[in-house]
Amino acid sequence: MIKGGCIYILTNKNKTTLYVGVTSDFKKRMYQHKNHLFNNSFTTRYNLEHLVYYEVFHNIVDAIAREKQLKGGSRKKKLDLIDATNKEWKDLYEEVYNW
Repeated sequence: MIKGGCIYILTNKNKTTLYVGVTSDFKKRMYQHKNHLFNNSFTTRYNLEHLVYYEVFHNIVDAIAREKQLKGGSRKKKLDLIDATNKEWKDLYEEVYNW
């Protein structure tokens, strides 16, 4: 059985730094980011805990491919993607938490 996956983009409260990630356990991973459970991680160091974009995939292979595509793209492309689906850049964490 192939496990599903998600890609996501996090930012900080000032929206100055973006982080693109992938996971097979989206709810758990967002909890980890939100609560800074990994002290030496990039997301903890830059206080990246606001979920501003995500996509869900039926399998992790597709999610990893999409993550690579996003990471390889420009910052402007990421900003445009976020603006197209979350114009106010609201934190989408509650949507994930209530799954």
